[in-house]
Amino acid sequence: MSQCQANITIDGRDMEPPQPFVLTLEAIETLGAGEKLLLILTREPHPLYRALVKQGFSYATEVTLQGTLEILIWRKQP
Repeated sequence: MSQCQANITIDGRDMEPPQPFVLTLEAIETLGAGEKLLLILTREPHPLYRALVKQGFSYATEVTLQGTLEILIWRKQP
């Protein structure tokens, strides 16, 4: 996944939970139509996935060759 697809990038690899979760939920509220957020983590954020769906967001997760998760998040279109 390319960082050029995202308007906002959060690198949560060195953060302790729940900081990436909290920062992501705060940041997605600022996303406009067509804008995307890229979250970079070292493990699957299953609670975040549930929160995203519940709040009307879509996401795509890709695992890099280094084992890092890149999660692209965007607002679902009505």
